[in-house]
Amino acid sequence: MMPIPCMKVQHLFMARNDFSQLDFRKWFDRMQPQTVSIATWLLYIDGAFNFLHFLDKRDIFGYWRATGGPIAILTLIFVLCYPAGGFLMANGKKLGWVLALAASFSPFILRLIWKLDNPYPGITVQDIIFGSSYINFMFEAALCALLLHTMTRNYVKAWLR
Repeated sequence: MMPIPCMKVQHLFMARNDFSQLDFRKWFDRMQPQTVSIATWLLYIDGAFNFLHFLDKRDIFGYWRATGGPIAILTLIFVLCYPAGGFLMANGKKLGWVLALAASFSPFILRLIWKLDNPYPGITVQDIIFGSSYINFMFEAALCALLLHTMTRNYVKAWLR
């Protein structure tokens, strides 16, 4: 049996310590820039509504749950990325921003998979982008824009670890 080099052991302990400092009472950081703060709130709100859509088989999240298979598991992971991303960003973790990006683009990805899976020719590019509601699209686009905003990216580079 070969001994583990000291460097790898240090990385293992650093990763364990990095997430042991999460404050489970901290769901919002008021010292973050406004783009990150609004994105955090939108992640929680969208996550709650998408979880309800997932449970009652409405919208694209519920469609994939009703369909089943590995895409249903991927859909559940996307739904859970919303609150996880918001929580980790509020606690100053860069992984939270990555999860938030995955969550914010998930409706578009799932609708694209729906288009590729459905041979029905009536599904247009507009259906992929806008989905079933223009109001939903406004919140989805706002979340993507907030997370990709220059102020947010500069904050992520400087402060999140």
